[in-house]
Amino acid sequence: MPRPSALRLLSAVLGLAALAACSPAPPGVDVWDPQEAQNREAHAFNQRLDRVIAGSGTGPSLPAPLTVAAANFANNAGGPSDTLNSVLQGRPGDAIGNALRFMVNTTFGIGGLFDIATPLGVEGRRTDFGETLHVWGVREGAYQELPLLGPSTERDTAGLIVDLLFDPFNALRPVSTRNRLILARATTRGIANLGERATYAEAIDALITASPDSYARTRLLYLQTRRFRLDGEAALADDVFDPFDPYVD
Repeated sequence: MPRPSALRLLSAVLGLAALAACSPAPPGVDVWDPQEAQNREAHAFNQRLDRVIAGSGTGPSLPAPLTVAAANFANNAGGPSDTLNSVLQGRPGDAIGNALRFMVNTTFGIGGLFDIATPLGVEGRRTDFGETLHVWGVREGAYQELPLLGPSTERDTAGLIVDLLFDPFNALRPVSTRNRLILARATTRGIANLGERATYAEAIDALITASPDSYARTRLLYLQTRRFRLDGEAALADDVFDPFDPYVD
């Protein structure tokens, strides 16, 4: 019989999937944003935080080897979740590749600080539970912008919560160890993001920060990128990919 904790987890997953399925877009609406006022408040907060970080010199002062190692560790820590999601999506090849990468980098890359798998030709595919919900036919739901976490959709937010709370390896670890690993992954991901922000500062400022409506630009870019990742060329038929962008100078 499943343990009560497993039953609670299953209930949470099903509940989140149901949540993501709500808020269907009205017919003919490609950008469904019924909570735009609240989303713009979150966007303004994220912009202020970005200006503080980018203006403080924190990002550029981080040495590249540190940010690369942090990104490697954070990506490797997500290996078990990537593997499980690949299985749930019916993609055994991706599941095998993700599992092999995790084992190689954890064993020979000092816990994932170094990417040993890529030079060896061991490829994987990053994924998440939001993509799993998409494969299962769950609707995208309304657009959201989350404080600190940035742009999302109802489906991707549900997937993010599941990915944060459930890792197939965490179920085998004591709670104290599990919490330390989650904190370590969040910290290294934050360091990696700071490094990426510094690296692509000019492009980010040109595309988003300098836009007359940075919220609309952020929303457009996120939906374009996410839909293309999930649907490939089929996403190009969506009206949200209209080449006319009123916010392009």
